[in-house]
Amino acid sequence: MQVGIIGLGVVGLSFASVLGSKGISVIGMDSDFQKIEKITSKKSLFFEPKLESFLKKALSKSLEISSDIEKIVKNCDLIFLTVGTPKSKSGFIDLSMIKNASKNIGVSLRHSTKKPIIVVKSTVVPGTTTNVIKPLIERASRKKAGKGFEIIANPEFLREGNVIDDTLKPHLVVIGGSNKNSVNRLKKFYSKLYGSKIKFMTTNTQTAEMIKYANNSFLATKISFINHISSLCQSISGTNIDEVAEGIGVDPRIGRLFLNAGPGYGGSCLPKDLETIIQFSSKIGVNPVLLKAVQQTNDLQIKQIVQLIEKKLTSVKNKRITILGLSFKENSDDIRESRSIELIKILLRKNSKIIVHDPKATKNVERIFMNKITYANSLSEALQNSQCVVIMTPWKVYTKLNSNDFQKMKKKLVIDTRRILSGKNLNVEYLAIGLGLN
Repeated sequence: MQVGIIGLGVVGLSFASVLGSKGISVIGMDSDFQKIEKITSKKSLFFEPKLESFLKKALSKSLEISSDIEKIVKNCDLIFLTVGTPKSKSGFIDLSMIKNASKNIGVSLRHSTKKPIIVVKSTVVPGTTTNVIKPLIERASRKKAGKGFEIIANPEFLREGNVIDDTLKPHLVVIGGSNKNSVNRLKKFYSKLYGSKIKFMTTNTQTAEMIKYANNSFLATKISFINHISSLCQSISGTNIDEVAEGIGVDPRIGRLFLNAGPGYGGSCLPKDLETIIQFSSKIGVNPVLLKAVQQTNDLQIKQIVQLIEKKLTSVKNKRITILGLSFKENSDDIRESRSIELIKILLRKNSKIIVHDPKATKNVERIFMNKITYANSLSEALQNSQCVVIMTPWKVYTKLNSNDFQKMKKKLVIDTRRILSGKNLNVEYLAIGLGLN
């Protein structure tokens, strides 16, 4: 069975690399020629642990990279749609790329003898696969679903920074489709890929699409919940948010995952998907009261950090403030919806002098702020003459900071939003989000 993957972003490239590394015949396609050129030179488009090594192995075995969608349609039995569905200016998802891909699939399918299974991995609101993607393919191909092709919704649940591991060992494979034969064929493919112990959930396309949004909305809710509790802990002498999280996380009804208080959630998925499901809810007449509160709590988190800085420095105007960590999470260079970016924007509006450091994301931030902020090449440079350092992303390198590292600061004020230095004798004024009265 030959596999086609349309769209080589985080999901598509990771999936293609894993499949190719296992010797599965796969064609990865993207319309961006610069992207294709970089991939074929065996270089990843973004930083993701293990991805580049898997990509190199895949290209040396059975992964072919192409810009020709017709080649995929004419040769592949399984076609995975993994194109992006970014946030539009209105906040709702932009379906233009997936609509364009669907039309092109249909045009190529018109003269093809293949009857492929088209698998929608892209994140789309409930009803999109059935009411948008399928009709577009049908009109362009002049073939009906069930006769000329099959269509299935198959959402992904990957964590940036852990994409390869999650692709190799998914906790669940959700398959939404009405045709039993095509569903079984896809299950057979995944069983061969992952082994007989893989867990499946089969349902219809709308429910499969909804599962993805419900999943991300719940994770965002857990993060905002623990951040709210963190704010309470910070106002109560001797209270430790990490111990609170540990205590409630032992309860099997709650679980420990995603109960790590910090500056709020970011990235390409949670903010976008939450905003989308809020707007979608409103469109169908359901008031998303809880989800709006989750969103508001996340926005409030950064404002509270700014207030804490201002409280300790009296004013942030002309103050030299160091931000450690720019990516929305460690082991990633992704700065989309990063809380660090929002913090920098607020501080710049207040005329602060910003110095930043990140092991992987600095170049991406340069494209946003250019010469408005200072980019440190080392931790020593970042801390030099600083009047406040804010730890935003828990990169491993920051966990190794000690008292000597802070000696070059003009004012030794450390605000640790992740509590990665708690318990260390740092000889500084140390404030950790969620720990006691500061």
